Parts: sequence; C-alpha cells; structure tokens
Amino acid sequence: MNIHLGPLRPAHAGELLTVQKAAYVSEARRYAMWELPPLIETLDEINRHIESGMPAIGAWDGHRLVGSVRGNVAGERMEVARLSVAPDMGGRGIGRRLLREITETAPADVRVVWLFTGGESAGSLGLYESEGFVRVDERQDDFGIRVTLEKTVIRRSAARHETLAGF
Repeated sequence: MNIHLGPLRPAHAGELLTVQKAAYVSEARRYAMWELPPLIETLDEINRHIESGMPAIGAWDGHRLVGSVRGNVAGERMEVARLSVAPDMGGRGIGRRLLREITETAPADVRVVWLFTGGESAGSLGLYESEGFVRVDERQDDFGIRVTLEKTVIRRSAARHETLAGF
C-alpha cells in the first residue's frame, strides 16, 4: 500500500461520491438514519464545493481514490467535513492522515478547525480526540447526540519556532 495525498479536482467528484457513500453506510446503520447529509449529497454539490476553492483533499492508493476530506472556511474557523475512507481500507491510518493534512494546510487566516460527529461513533470520537480535538458541545439533534469538537491550528513554522525557543 502506497497512499499519497493531494488536492481533489472536479474529475474526482464521481469517485469521491462513491467512496463517501460507501464510508457513511455504517453510520447510517448505527443511527438508523438513511438521510445523513453525506449520503444524500449530490454530484453537483460535490463539484460546486471542489470548484469553490474550499479545501478538498484526496487519498489515493495508486490510481484508486480511497479517502477524502473537505473543509468549509468561514473567517478564522474551518469545519472539517465529509472525512471518508473506503470501508475496505479502514484501520490503516488513512483517515488520520487526511485529518492531519486538512488541519495543517488550512488557509492562513484559519485559527480553529472544528467538526461534529454522533455521540455513538466511538471510533470517530477516539480518532478526533487523539488528534487534539476537544469536545465543546453535546446536544440532541435529529440523528441522536451530536458532539462538536474543536482544535486550535498550530502552523508548522509556529510549532517549530516554539520548540526552538524552548531551548
């Protein structure tokens, strides 16, 4: 397995939609909710997101798209959205790499990245918390308990500077 990450282009939209739907079926089963936004998102909506210039990163194994993540930027905040990994590729660190990449390459003005997941999604919560996201809100919504998590963005150069300043 030789996973490489890179920007998503409009030509990837169809494959992205396929991977995303496959990845979110388990969440739909968990919550008995088949109208989860990642499952009902259309190809046109995905194309508009990619063409908008908002962050969109894919993970490939050779020529096969095996994962993706997108960001929605609003001022100093960016939502991490639609983190998806092909079900047969789960457990190999692809989701973690995508999460790190979108966080580390967020636009310069972004100071906080945030996301939400279901309260019953223990694997997702564990991943997010192990990557430094902290729970900031839990509330009931149409899908059950919705947990919102946030993380302050630390730029690579800023982190290096802080490390060097400590010596």
